[in-house]
Amino acid sequence: MPLVALVDDDSIFQFTATRLIESAKLANEILHFENGNEALLYLEKNASNSDRLPDFLFLDINMPIVDGWMFLEDFEKLKTKLAKDFPIYMVSSSIDPRDMNRAREFTEVKDFVIKPVTIERFTELLSAN
Repeated sequence: MPLVALVDDDSIFQFTATRLIESAKLANEILHFENGNEALLYLEKNASNSDRLPDFLFLDINMPIVDGWMFLEDFEKLKTKLAKDFPIYMVSSSIDPRDMNRAREFTEVKDFVIKPVTIERFTELLSAN
């Protein structure tokens, strides 16, 4: 079962996403980060350990310190050092086409997911590889 990372400062999203993923038995572990900086530090620290790197990463756009866009720019430089590749899903309550188009500019971003994310959507995303 996959290791999932949630990068979002919204504690309600973190809680509900965790409950949905656990109840559907879609992951054996879920990593929680409140901003992009925390996630980047974790990825750098575990870069050579593929067992500790996520299989899927859900990334919010609007967060304090390091937002989703800044995370993606830093991730571009870091990804070659990581022991494995994984898809990133941008997660946002924004329905702004500019955000969706900007997300598509990053090859790591596999999809733009609009909140709230249903159990069916998590199942679909975490089952695709």
